[in-house]
Amino acid sequence: METKEYSNGELTIVWQQHLCAHAGICVKTLPKVYNPKERPWIKPEHASTEALKAQIAACPSGALTFKEQ
Repeated sequence: METKEYSNGELTIVWQQHLCAHAGICVKTLPKVYNPKERPWIKPEHASTEALKAQIAACPSGALTFKEQ
């Protein structure tokens, strides 16, 4: 089970690959942050912490969570 973390200095996005349902809500909501064709595929520095929290709350599978610094 792979878990990866991506930080913008204020917030760390935690992605649990095994939970991801690939609904694509993250990519559609914040395409500058989430781009599965790039590595790393999550770049939290491209959105505000508030926007990241709102998007993570909309993740239907719970694969995306966050922890604050």
